Amino acid sequence: MTLTPRSFQLEVSRGVAEITLSRPDRLNALTFEIYGELTATFRSLERSAARAVVLTGEGRGFCSGGDVEGIIAELFARDARGLLEFTRVTGALIQSICELRRPVIAAVNGVAVGAGAVIAAACDLRIAAASARFGFIFPKVGLSGADMGASYLLPRIVGHGRAAELLFFGDLVGADEALRIGLVNRVVPDGDALPVAREWAERLARGPAFAHAITKQMLESERTMSLAAAIEAEAQAQALCMAHPDFREAYEANKAKRPPRFEGDAAAAPEGADAAPTPRSTGPATPRA
Repeated sequence: MTLTPRSFQLEVSRGVAEITLSRPDRLNALTFEIYGELTATFRSLERSAARAVVLTGEGRGFCSGGDVEGIIAELFARDARGLLEFTRVTGALIQSICELRRPVIAAVNGVAVGAGAVIAAACDLRIAAASARFGFIFPKVGLSGADMGASYLLPRIVGHGRAAELLFFGDLVGADEALRIGLVNRVVPDGDALPVAREWAERLARGPAFAHAITKQMLESERTMSLAAAIEAEAQAQALCMAHPDFREAYEANKAKRPPRFEGDAAAAPEGADAAPTPRSTGPATPRA
């Protein structure tokens, strides 16, 4: 599949899709076009050979949210219906990241505020540069902290109390504090966020893509389940994984004392061969929450 966005950079190589927001002069602020193309890209990656995704920003920032002139100024000319159309568009981006059945890693190389902070929160894993800062700054501009799914995502990452503090005050949080409260998985020296994210993505891309897809779906679906329902959902999910060729491959590889070659792994394909398609994504019989 060929993906050719115009408003940011996209490279797909050896099972890893790397998306780079590329407006460094504006700290990678979002425009209407970027919102639309990012959402379409995450939807399209479901049908690509990518087995893991890295999302980062060019220059000093990860993403500074909506562009003040390109978006914010225009919103004042919209009526209530037009404003609702816009807020639904922004939410659709977050939904597309969360629903992609691939692990998504945010390499937060600098400031991530407003929509940029929510985008980072929507990713499955977050690696922050030492100078990175996070801010759900919506109340600073007179808006609800509950925007783009922030009040859904944050309590599940940092807990209700921390989420309430971040969303009510909108204060900036440095990388070390973000690590302390669990908002990020790792803090690395400046310049290392993207290399570490690539390393993680490549490791995931060499792994069992079908099983990773099931894991992501279970992490999402089980949020609203009882313990009994969650155990049953995982029983069905694991049975599907046991019926998948990757389970047998891991067993045979262990017996032969060699690395496993999971289905669709581009790194394991013969040199010059096209990457195999990503494994079919039939999920467990439980509905997505």
